[in-house]
Amino acid sequence: MSPLPLPPVPEPFQLPFYYGALHHLGVDWLVDPGPVRELLAKHHPGLSAAEFDGRALVSFNYQLYFAQYAFGGGITQEIEYNVIAFPTAESDRIPRLTYAQYAQGWDQTKLLGIARIHVLCDNPFAISAGRALYAEPKYPGWFEVDLPSLNGPAGETWTVHGKAAAIGPDGALQKNAAPLFSLTAALDGLAAAPANNTPITGYGTDPDSRVLAGPMNVYQPYRWYDLSAPEHTDRVRLTLHAPDSDLGQDTRSLIADTPAAGAWTYQSPPVAAHNRPYYLPTRPPTD
Repeated sequence: MSPLPLPPVPEPFQLPFYYGALHHLGVDWLVDPGPVRELLAKHHPGLSAAEFDGRALVSFNYQLYFAQYAFGGGITQEIEYNVIAFPTAESDRIPRLTYAQYAQGWDQTKLLGIARIHVLCDNPFAISAGRALYAEPKYPGWFEVDLPSLNGPAGETWTVHGKAAAIGPDGALQKNAAPLFSLTAALDGLAAAPANNTPITGYGTDPDSRVLAGPMNVYQPYRWYDLSAPEHTDRVRLTLHAPDSDLGQDTRSLIADTPAAGAWTYQSPPVAAHNRPYYLPTRPPTD
């Protein structure tokens, strides 16, 4: 078999794309594999759904990231609804893992990746880039969030509200007040395990039904939270405000009332800090 050419990188994009900072939440659900296989076959016929002890795995993952360009900086928010999958032609290379092992990065083949079903994003340039470079099913939306921050109250609760949007004639994002979903992960007081789970392989399928695999490296470990114990059932809340939307229907058909199995987070460390001021004396000290 002759080597395959690399997918094109159309102008004005260039790769790799470097993140200046990243704040990332993922929530995983172990679900009935039957509906997952059906949904995956519609979107990515070259992929197969991974199974962990007989359960398929779907995830929501939210990203807030900064990128520095020659003209200045840009901030982007997006959320992906994914199925954990692998190339069907590579099925003989897939390791047998539990969900906890997968979540902590035991799959060193990196064939177990995220098959994107819906990607909601608030940056028109990032929407164009995701579609052109990675065949992402990416469309406009916007977010209201409440995140853990060194510049905010102490805590480890993440709340993300996704809302509808459109791209206007001028290419700018047009916000709509209509809510699509709300996701809350209350991780306060939980012990986290370090997870060496990158590069994360993201899968897309282009209009010619070719599968693209795009790895994303994160240079420090993630923090993984095991939510499998019954007492953690209420730590994650996912509410669908638009259950008849494509995202709502696909989420409801797979997750329904299933409790989350785990969550994983990453927050870029700060690179500088502006410290508290102090007073200078207003006159020289007397002898």
